[in-house]
Amino acid sequence: MQTVLITGAASGIGRDAARLFAAAGWQCVLVDNNAQALQALGPTLPSPASAAHVLRAVDLTDAAQIASLGDGIPALDAILNNAGMSDDSNTPLAEQSSAQMARLLALNLAAPAAVVDACAHLLKPGARIVNVASGAGLHAIPWRGAYSPSKAGLIAQTQALAKARPEWCATVLAPGFVRTELVDALIQAGRIKPENAVGKIPLGRMASPAEMAQALFFLASPGAAPLRGQVLAFNGGSSIFGGSQRFEPAVLEPLPLDIPMRLEVRGGDGAPWQASTQAPSVQPHYEACLDLSPLSCEGPAQLHAVHAAAVRFSARHAQQASLTVLLPASRSGRWQDAGDGAAARMLVSTLACEWGGRALRINALEVPEAIDPQSLHPLLRFVCGPAAQYLTGQTLACNGISQGAPL
Repeated sequence: MQTVLITGAASGIGRDAARLFAAAGWQCVLVDNNAQALQALGPTLPSPASAAHVLRAVDLTDAAQIASLGDGIPALDAILNNAGMSDDSNTPLAEQSSAQMARLLALNLAAPAAVVDACAHLLKPGARIVNVASGAGLHAIPWRGAYSPSKAGLIAQTQALAKARPEWCATVLAPGFVRTELVDALIQAGRIKPENAVGKIPLGRMASPAEMAQALFFLASPGAAPLRGQVLAFNGGSSIFGGSQRFEPAVLEPLPLDIPMRLEVRGGDGAPWQASTQAPSVQPHYEACLDLSPLSCEGPAQLHAVHAAAVRFSARHAQQASLTVLLPASRSGRWQDAGDGAAARMLVSTLACEWGGRALRINALEVPEAIDPQSLHPLLRFVCGPAAQYLTGQTLACNGISQGAPL
């Protein structure tokens, strides 16, 4: 039995994550400021046979309450710092006082570090720490107070934690627009226009909290070790889009997040990389392709190999499928060759923008030399598969294992 602590567990992404973890047999330590909502959620969750879920009503803006969080709870395999808040005052930053911003900064930036400190003695070797930031931490969103600065700070804090404590696996989930109660409230208040938000998302839709819960479930697993210290921008491609043309709303509903995946491996010896556990003939299924061909390429050939893989994939799949390409890990060399890898990565992002309307996804994994393909199987199953239908246009560096830290 594994144990996870989830903050902000009584609503939105945290509530869906609690349901997912509990259904998978994890013992959950559920933390939220809303005691009534927390008490309503607890009895609805299936409990492991040997232990009950733990419910803790805690104000995470209160340092004293956080400091007591580690008392009376079990050893932890994972911490999900999901609690957060936005600024709905619409007050320009130059007109805000430090006191007005204090609560937001306390919850979004100070609390995650304080939770880790309070529970550090409970974390098992190889424990996973997932901090939920936001696309607002990657690109500034005005008129929402210190929300973007707080989330940018959380990203940097997590990356520093990953370096300082390599015995743990610290990662960041950066959601895009998710139709949570918070976003619904901003829509009702006229702060967010859904058509404007969707117009910037290549996949043409907002995500559901259940999709973010799937991402959290993966990042809280040992299979996330290759992503140690990284940001998973789970945002439908909005963070990689730089054009002026608006995207049309999606016409294809996402496939079930737990539908079986059929993975085709092309461009080399596929046997070591075959991460799917499903029979090739299973129906219905999610079509996925893993292309190894760019992995052995250097210089300009890398971009051309990605392009050739995309041409092959696009000719075989009309909609709702994924392509994942493997790229060689970036390494120092001649300055004249420095642009080739960046060009290949931007090609992946550009293709994601062009394919989004058909729910075709493309992502890349940068793979170190001599890595054991089996160590990447959990990551491949997630990135290629249906649980990651809101992940596109991203290049993830699989450097966590190569640093010698424990799985």
